Amino acid sequence: MPDKIFTNNQVSISGTVVSKFEFSHEVYGEGFYVVDLLVPRLSDTYDTIPLMISERLIDVTKDYTGSFMEASGQFRSYNRHEESRNRLVLSVFVREVNVYESEIEDENSKPNQIFLDGYICKPPIYRKTPLGREIADILLAVNRPYGKSDYVPCICWGRNARFAETFEVGGHIQIWGRIQSREYQKKISEDAVEKRVAYEVSVSKLEYVDEPMSEC
Repeated sequence: MPDKIFTNNQVSISGTVVSKFEFSHEVYGEGFYVVDLLVPRLSDTYDTIPLMISERLIDVTKDYTGSFMEASGQFRSYNRHEESRNRLVLSVFVREVNVYESEIEDENSKPNQIFLDGYICKPPIYRKTPLGREIADILLAVNRPYGKSDYVPCICWGRNARFAETFEVGGHIQIWGRIQSREYQKKISEDAVEKRVAYEVSVSKLEYVDEPMSEC
């Protein structure tokens, strides 16, 4: 399969392993497992990002907790049916991975990078925080082989948010940024809430490629 197919969705990520491998699913006899990676931000905080890794790439029976992991691949989504509705689930689908006993020090390395080339699926939602900070949410459809697509929530700030507000459904754009995790409370009954984690792309740069398509 030509490499060009995969250039529209590229992730490079590194951090500390903070969980054991957990079985996810099997495809044609190949098992896929999820492991969580603690990835530092520039602000001295961290994101916890799930990686989806094939048992053919790494020994999934081994506990790598505390080890330093570098991985590259794609940011993928799928719909999981729960509570009578579909929930969008996101993870980094790993194509290459390396594990080290301790962190690799490199002043020029960026531990969390993503590039996406896709199409706007919903009208962007522009808003301001109580302190006046501008934010815009967009949902990007990124094509995959065999007629599939990944649907990736992205969040823009400041002038990027003002730019994103002008986008139309079907518009072709390119995004550079990082993957971030965000905790929120989900109400599951009248007197019970559940803590969940959402994943999205925090946009540092975006470009409009061409005119909108007739369909997304």
